[in-house]
Amino acid sequence: MAHTIALVDDDRNILTSVSMALEAEGYKVRTYSDGAEALRGLTSQPADLAILDIKMPRMDGMELLQRLRKQSAIPVIFLTSKDDEIDELLGLRMGADDYIKKPFSQKLLIERIRALLRRLDLANDAEAGAANANAAIVRGPLVLDPGRHICTWNAKQVDLTVTEFLLLKSLASRPGHVKNRDQLIDAAYGESIYVDDRTIDSHIKRLRKKFREVDDDFAQIETLYGVGYRYRDEA
Repeated sequence: MAHTIALVDDDRNILTSVSMALEAEGYKVRTYSDGAEALRGLTSQPADLAILDIKMPRMDGMELLQRLRKQSAIPVIFLTSKDDEIDELLGLRMGADDYIKKPFSQKLLIERIRALLRRLDLANDAEAGAANANAAIVRGPLVLDPGRHICTWNAKQVDLTVTEFLLLKSLASRPGHVKNRDQLIDAAYGESIYVDDRTIDSHIKRLRKKFREVDDDFAQIETLYGVGYRYRDEA
């Protein structure tokens, strides 16, 4: 079954050209010209992935993402203006999975979409791959269930995006072992996708924040400055 992509941008030219390119790749595309319209549409008819412009009238991409995250872990790619570096980092901290700067290559956008949807399919399909790939990971109060994309801490659910889940799975799979940023990028995005180091840093900050919302004392993800990150070994 073809994946459905929601494309949200107030630029009609982008809506037309990008939707044509995506449809040529076999995707179903629903377009929205502002955030308020998109929120209504995605609430009534969820999509598999959303591409959001940051600067839009009525409801910008940041607010739309914030509202979507209250009801869904849908993968989100931000479209940002060339100099919106602060917006990019803020968007990642709020839970976006990726961002692409305008003007952008449609080929690059399609590659990023494929990578995110591939990861989503693997995370949601409990029968995909070997049984070990979907076995629950239990690390003290942490339980990660890849087959159902569920994460709990002290029996309290922690809602994670696909990227956050894959990063945590990579770290928690080998407690005490340091993962550098390149290894984490490969785990979360795949080897063929270029991602800036600060993208991983932003996702890690977001991960910590989510866990501290259910436990103020959470400190399992450790930073080794200049090296990378590790999940604390309790043994």
